[in-house]
Amino acid sequence: MTEETVRVLVASGFFMLLLFLRVEASRFGAAEADEPGGRRVGTLTRLAWYLIGAGLLWAIYQIHPAPHDVLYLLIGHRGDVILYGTFLGLIGLGQAAAFAWYRYGYLRLPPGREYPGAALNAIATAAIDEATFRGALLGTLVALGLPGYGAILISTLVFVVVTRAAGPGRHRYMLALTFGIGLAAGWATLATGGLGAAIIGHAVTSFAVFVCTGHAGHVPPAGQEPEEVELRKLPPDGWQDARRSLVAGRGAEPRGIAEQIEPSGFVSRADRLAAESRQPSGLEAWLRYAGRTIGDDIARRRH
Repeated sequence: MTEETVRVLVASGFFMLLLFLRVEASRFGAAEADEPGGRRVGTLTRLAWYLIGAGLLWAIYQIHPAPHDVLYLLIGHRGDVILYGTFLGLIGLGQAAAFAWYRYGYLRLPPGREYPGAALNAIATAAIDEATFRGALLGTLVALGLPGYGAILISTLVFVVVTRAAGPGRHRYMLALTFGIGLAAGWATLATGGLGAAIIGHAVTSFAVFVCTGHAGHVPPAGQEPEEVELRKLPPDGWQDARRSLVAGRGAEPRGIAEQIEPSGFVSRADRLAAESRQPSGLEAWLRYAGRTIGDDIARRRH
């Protein structure tokens, strides 16, 4: 066994560790699990995921005998990187905005304090993913003799499986997006001879999804967003809540409905006959109302 073969095998071992690290991204609260608000994982834990991933990639770069020519672990031609990266970024931005308008009817912008962390997560995750799947994996498949489109498809399928894009509870949009990123990034890598354009397109797309939907990757099913849950608690349009809270969260009492209900105006036949029998005669009525003015009668009716 030659030294070059040993170095390739050792690099393959570090690549497998990268795959295991990517599978456990949710435990670190990183990648698509870096959701804004209510995080249970600390900042140092998330940073550890990025640092471990960068360390494993550095080990592969140092050990593999041909990291540039075989694994595409380089930026690529500058002009092509800018061109392809801009093209992929615009597509990613447009599809994120279109999905937000379709899913919510508006751009669901997250709080401003979440943007720095989301930008760091998008860039770091894109760099690790592209170096792993479009660098080490795609480059190895091409070196083994697979045609370009076959290598892109296989690396994309592995990317979808490892990132659990088709897992339970994940929105189908994220499955389609992950598959599309894999195909587009693989095409850009082979076209430019490096990972620069793929990293730019991936990072811009991930950040655009966060800005437009407020999620790093776990878009909930329809009706499960916090504002949608709150809307279901409100009365329908045109209705008015007649309750007034006594103590926050502890019961309620009627509000605005304690007034006496006006009579409907319906009179049964028996009541009508009884009322007619009690009506005074003409002389009796004249004696009862004699001496009253119109003002007295109006005042009486008001009361």
